[in-house]
Amino acid sequence: MSRPESPQQPNPSTSQADNPAGRGQDGPASAAGDVNSLRAQVEAAEKVRDEYRDLAQRTRADFENYQKRMQRDLAAERRFAQQPLAADLLPVLDNLERATAAAQQAGETGPLVQGVNMVHAQLLDILRRHGISPIAAQGKPFDPHQHEAVMQQPSAEHPPATVVQVFEPGYLIHDRVLRPAKVAVSVNPSGQ
Repeated sequence: MSRPESPQQPNPSTSQADNPAGRGQDGPASAAGDVNSLRAQVEAAEKVRDEYRDLAQRTRADFENYQKRMQRDLAAERRFAQQPLAADLLPVLDNLERATAAAQQAGETGPLVQGVNMVHAQLLDILRRHGISPIAAQGKPFDPHQHEAVMQQPSAEHPPATVVQVFEPGYLIHDRVLRPAKVAVSVNPSGQ
């Protein structure tokens, strides 16, 4: 069995002195290969760096959008926080209006009626300060977003789809409908 020949080992004393840059025995061709290899490694590293930079920028933008969305949601929540309480107070307001109307029909104008009127006005003022306002419906065109039609009434004096009577007033809270107005809507008389 013969022994394979081992490659020649460079002489350590001559390789460092003769080749200070650490180049192989091939000279400039080997140096060009090393430079190309290093360039490829740098390009790969720059590509990875750019991918991570893009990911970081997208993540930052997503987080900033999340923060803005949360601020909008919190502002809307604060703006409409009193909505359940206001909705519960509307029947009380309706009853005060009914009491005042009944007293006026009976011809009463005493201190009790004046007190009920004052409480009604005060409650309307408080609601107004919190962004709650009545919906003006009488004589306006029917708007299904703000009005609830409970009946149709033939009318020659009003154009079709006009509110001719308000049975229960509606209210807005800022720009949202808190309660739609219950109304009667005009229609063409059946003879025309």
